[in-house]
Amino acid sequence: MVLSKIASQSDVSVHSTFASRYVRESFPRYKMPENSIPKEAAFQIINDELMLDGKPRLNLASFVTTWMEPECDKLIMDSINKNYVDMDEYPVTTELQILLLALDAFSKNLKVHAYDALLFFSSSLTIEVRKLKFDFSAKGPPSPMNRCVNIIAHLFNAPLGESEAAVGVGTVGSSEAIMLAGLAFKRKWQNKRKAEGKPHDKPNIVTGANVQVCWEKFARYFEVELKEVKLSEDYYVMDPVKAVEMVDENTICVAAILGSTLNGEFEDVKLLNDLLVEKNKITGWDTPIHVDAASGGFIAPFLWPELEWDFRLPLVKSINVSGHKYGLVYAGVGWVIWRSKEDLPEELIFHINYLGTDQPTFTLNFSKGSSQIIAQYYQLIRLGYEGYRNVMENCHENAMMLKEGLEKTGRFKIVSKDIGVPVVAFSLKNKSWGHDEFEIAETLRRFGWIVPAYTMPADAKHITVLRVVIREDFSRTLAERLVHDITRVLHELDSLPAKLSSAKISVKQEENGKINGTVEGKNGTTVVIKKTATETQREITIYWKNFVTAKKSSRNKIC
Repeated sequence: MVLSKIASQSDVSVHSTFASRYVRESFPRYKMPENSIPKEAAFQIINDELMLDGKPRLNLASFVTTWMEPECDKLIMDSINKNYVDMDEYPVTTELQILLLALDAFSKNLKVHAYDALLFFSSSLTIEVRKLKFDFSAKGPPSPMNRCVNIIAHLFNAPLGESEAAVGVGTVGSSEAIMLAGLAFKRKWQNKRKAEGKPHDKPNIVTGANVQVCWEKFARYFEVELKEVKLSEDYYVMDPVKAVEMVDENTICVAAILGSTLNGEFEDVKLLNDLLVEKNKITGWDTPIHVDAASGGFIAPFLWPELEWDFRLPLVKSINVSGHKYGLVYAGVGWVIWRSKEDLPEELIFHINYLGTDQPTFTLNFSKGSSQIIAQYYQLIRLGYEGYRNVMENCHENAMMLKEGLEKTGRFKIVSKDIGVPVVAFSLKNKSWGHDEFEIAETLRRFGWIVPAYTMPADAKHITVLRVVIREDFSRTLAERLVHDITRVLHELDSLPAKLSSAKISVKQEENGKINGTVEGKNGTTVVIKKTATETQREITIYWKNFVTAKKSSRNKIC
């Protein structure tokens, strides 16, 4: 007797995913489905949606690394299932920094690739490393990432003796690093105020209005007043003079930015330090400085080593840097370094032993993957000082080439600086053109480019800019292509009607009846200037109020 199955009853594993029912059924997005589906179908469904994402290397809005060498990609995948906090279970990963001195010499003397050196050590020394006992007492930092922390501390000119270990910790990024640094400043300030018998319930921190949102999060989450120095047109970083004027006895620190998110500019940390030293002498305070070097920390030491912004300045007590930005590692790693162990209050460090050994911890989260830490090790020993300098020089030169190309169009004003993060920020010169920076950004997406447009913070909100972040994988060829495509966009917009010109309504202010929010565009068309959401809502309300009033008047009018 012949047995047979109809197609709908057959084993789904023999079918192509696209021949199965799973591609013609809609799956719940916000609830767990009742039944399982084949792994091939699950992969295809997710992969199909991910195809709609932009290409990471063409995302010029992000500072985060989007390319690493294949050898490092393999190391990342090989360690993706290791939890970094399990020191006793993963001793090679945990103590990799102890091996790096020998590893560095090993890879240089035998002239082998850093990837091969890492594999050699991790496979042959596992048993030996398990036998070692490591001291995390006051002599060492509160972090198991001793070697990497020391490399970065020396890069930032920390005042360390020959055998003295640096104080620092690895984090999931600069946001966590800033939270930890801020907590250290707050606790140290509170301890001092308590010892002096003074109020300690109203701490504040002084920053520029250009700080990244993580500073606002720190202030709100940990109940610290954020005192912001407002920006002004053509000056888009914190003014050190104004910052020091805002400092009072409750200021736990002044935060300076080495590489503003808005335009890549370095703030003048040296001037800030000098002014604050003088104020501290006069007032008797000891207000310190934290440097947010998330973007610039891996740039300044290689391009401008003579620039004083780091621990060479006496009031700089801590520095954070993002390994996943110009540290050249994929997203998920940052670092915070303290000047000395006295700048990190001991009571903030916890000790646990339920993972198999006593270990100190000073982080906001606990578990995290090992792969990004290993990737940072790889880059440090693979590239060395020479390699990092070459990468940063390439980024800077490509940024200058892009800047020159944009200037040649005659249409843009450059608002970024030559000394700073390799960022090119620019705005339109002609504000009555009829099109704006947001339209340029939107049109560039049709060519695959993701270029953000945004307004500046308080007191400079009328300025809109476009920003291109030059990363390691942004080549001269791509820079030339971007200039070409921006030029095409400008010509295309030239041929189109002015933005919102079809709207014939000119909104009037109720108070004085004057026309507000419009300018004359090409061919006499009315161009509406972009307003805030509050202003727009107010004007819509006024317009409809006037419209309804006019209707009522005409309806009651006697002919």
